[in-house]
Amino acid sequence: MKTFILIHGSWHSSWNWHKVIPLLEAEGHRAIALDLPGMGRDKTPIEQVRMKSTVDLICRRIDEIEGKVILVGHSKNGIMISQAAEYRPDKIEKLVYLAAYLIPNGKTQSEYSAMDQAGMLKPYVTRHGHLNAHTLQPSIYREGLYADCPEEITELAKLLLSYEPVESGLVPLELSETNYGRVPRYYIECTEDKAVTPFIQRKMYTETPCKKVYSMATSHSPFFSKPAELTEILNDIAQLQN
Repeated sequence: MKTFILIHGSWHSSWNWHKVIPLLEAEGHRAIALDLPGMGRDKTPIEQVRMKSTVDLICRRIDEIEGKVILVGHSKNGIMISQAAEYRPDKIEKLVYLAAYLIPNGKTQSEYSAMDQAGMLKPYVTRHGHLNAHTLQPSIYREGLYADCPEEITELAKLLLSYEPVESGLVPLELSETNYGRVPRYYIECTEDKAVTPFIQRKMYTETPCKKVYSMATSHSPFFSKPAELTEILNDIAQLQN
C-alpha cells in the first residue's frame, strides 16, 4: 500500500481527482487530494498566494504522513512537486508528472509556457492585475481542457474553476542534484493535449530525463476522461522498484 498526494493544476482544485481516488483506494492505496492555497475550499485570498506558501503547505501535509509518499502533480503544478522534493527528498518515494511542467533548476514555468506556441489557452486567459492572478474564459474549457471528457465535466468547471496566482509561474526553481535529483521521476504524457502540448511535454522530459515515460491518448484531463487507465499507470508506478 502506498500513499499518493495528488496536486491539481491551474484554476482547478481537489475535485480533479474525484474519479481516481476511489480507484486507487480499490487497489489498496491511500489517496489524498489537496486544495492548494486560494483554490477550492482553501480560502486564502488569491492576492496573498505565493509559491513559497504553496510549497510549504505541501511539505506540511507530507510531514503529517507516516512513511514516504508518491507525489503526483498535474499541469503547471509540476513546479510545486519539484520544489517540494528539494525540501523533502527523504519523504518522497517518487514524483509523477501528469502532463506537467518539469522545469530545470533556475528556470521558470512561464519560460517553458512561452515556448509552447501551439497551446490553445493563452488567448483565453484574462489578467486581473489588482489580484496578481488570472482566470480562464469558459468558452475554451471544453476544447482546451476537456475535449474527450463527459459533458458534465465542462458544466462543473463553469461552477468550480477559479483564479490562478501569477507569481508562482515567475519564480525560478531552486533544485539540487543532492536533494531533488535523487527522487525518482516518472512522466505521463497526454498525446492529445491542447493545453500543455505534446511538443513541450516531450521537450521537458527529454531535457530532464525520467525513469519511465507513459503515454495516454487523452486531452489535458485524463483523470476525467480515462480515470481507470490513469489509475492503472499510477498503480504500476507504485509497484516499480527505484
